Amino acid sequence: MMRIAVLRALHLGDLLLLIPALRALRAAFPHARIDFIGLPWAREFLARFGYTDDFLEFPGWPGIPEVPVEADRLAAFLVRVRQRRYDLALQFHGNGAVSNGFLAALGARLTVGYYPADGHGLRPDLGQPYPEDLPEVLRCLNLLTLLGVRPRGAALEFPLHPADRAEAAARLGPADQPGRPLVVLHPGARPPARRWPAERFAALARRLRADGLTVVVVGGPSDRETLAAVRAHLDPAVPVIADLSLGGLAALLARATLFIGNDSGPAHLAVAVDTPSLRLFGPADPRRWAPLDQTRHRLLHRPVACSPCQHWTCPLDHRCLRQWTVPVVHQAARDLLAATASPVARQPGLGAARRSPATTPQSGAA
Repeated sequence: MMRIAVLRALHLGDLLLLIPALRALRAAFPHARIDFIGLPWAREFLARFGYTDDFLEFPGWPGIPEVPVEADRLAAFLVRVRQRRYDLALQFHGNGAVSNGFLAALGARLTVGYYPADGHGLRPDLGQPYPEDLPEVLRCLNLLTLLGVRPRGAALEFPLHPADRAEAAARLGPADQPGRPLVVLHPGARPPARRWPAERFAALARRLRADGLTVVVVGGPSDRETLAAVRAHLDPAVPVIADLSLGGLAALLARATLFIGNDSGPAHLAVAVDTPSLRLFGPADPRRWAPLDQTRHRLLHRPVACSPCQHWTCPLDHRCLRQWTVPVVHQAARDLLAATASPVARQPGLGAARRSPATTPQSGAA
C-alpha cells in the first residue's frame, strides 16, 4: 500500500482552501494511506471529508510559529513518523523556506512542494518556485500537477450532518423565522488588522433590521473581545451566538440568506456551504485569499498605499478598512441580496467555483 503524508499546520480558512487538492489527491490515489500533519483542531475537521486516513499532530519546527518547538517532542515524533516509511510527502505549508526542512525530516522516498523563487532554503525532490500570483485554491491544485494529478474541481465543500443542523436550529431559536431572510454577521478575524470596526458592524445590524431582515452576530472563543465591543453598540434584540461548534456554525451559515464579515475562516466557510457573502478585505492580498466566484461572493476592497501587508495590528490608522463606511457596506449588502434573491440550485455543502471580476464599490460619506 502506498503511504502519503500531507503537511499543512494552519487554520480554518487555510484548510478549507486545501480541500479541493485533497479531493483530487484521494481520487488519484484511491487505495493509498494518506496521513495529514496539522494543528490539533483539524482532526475533527478532516474526519468529515473522508479524504485522509490518519491525523498526526504537528510537533513544531524551528521557524514555524504555530506550535512552540520542544526538542524531545519533535525528536519522538520524527522517530515514529519515519517508521511509517512514506513513499510520498507533500508540503502545502507556505512557500517552503522553512517548512521544506520539516518535509525532508519525515524521511519520505519522494518529497514534493514549492520553494522560494530566490532559491532560499531546501528544495524538495520535486518542486517549483512558489507562484505568488495564484489564488490559494489554485496554488494547492497546481502543486499536484507535478505528480500528474488531475483536479476534481476547485469548489470548496463542507459536509453537514443532521446534528449540525439541529444545533444551529436550537441556537437560532425564535430568531429562525421561515420565509424571512437571515443575515449572519461575523465581526471577528484572528489578526486585529483584518477587523472592520466593531461599532460599524453594530450600526450595519441596525440598518439591516430596519430593512425587515433577521440579523444574528456570530463568533468563536477567540472573538470574545470583538463580540463584547459589538455588543456595547448593538440592539439587545440581535442574538449574539458565540459557542457554536464548527459544524453548527456551518449549518447556521447554510441556513442564512447572506453572510457579511471580514477576511476570516468563517468567510471561507460561507463559500463552502454556498451562502452568498460580502467580505471586507483590508490588509490581506485578494489575489491569494479572495473567493473564485466573485459574483455570488463579493469583495469590498480598494488598495491603499500600504496594502497588502503582514501586520498583525495596524501600525497606522487602519485606512484599508476604515474607508468602508456603514452606508456603503449596507448598500453593497442590499445589492447582493437583490442579485441572489432568485431561487438558485444549490448543492448543500458544496460551493461554486466560477471566477469573475471583483466587486469594488466606491466608499461614501459616513
